[in-house]
Amino acid sequence: MEKVNSPEELMENISNMSRDNSVYHFHIPGKGKFTLVLQEEEQRSIQADVESNPELKVMIEQSRKEFKLGKALSTSELLKSLSPEDFRS
Repeated sequence: MEKVNSPEELMENISNMSRDNSVYHFHIPGKGKFTLVLQEEEQRSIQADVESNPELKVMIEQSRKEFKLGKALSTSELLKSLSPEDFRS
């Protein structure tokens, strides 16, 4: 069991995990013993999500149409348009 002394050390060890090296046992002084198991994420494409969810397909199609018509805001534009009053009840 490996003793971990810093968050950087922990992150370095986590980043070295892989399919072949998927279990990491470590000890953090003052906290205890840990076992971390890497589980691979399912690599689904947006297309697969759209095919499995008809509502999502409609939302994406509608969003594309509105974008082409100029009815879209960038994230920056949206954030700039908000004020503290927008969040008051």
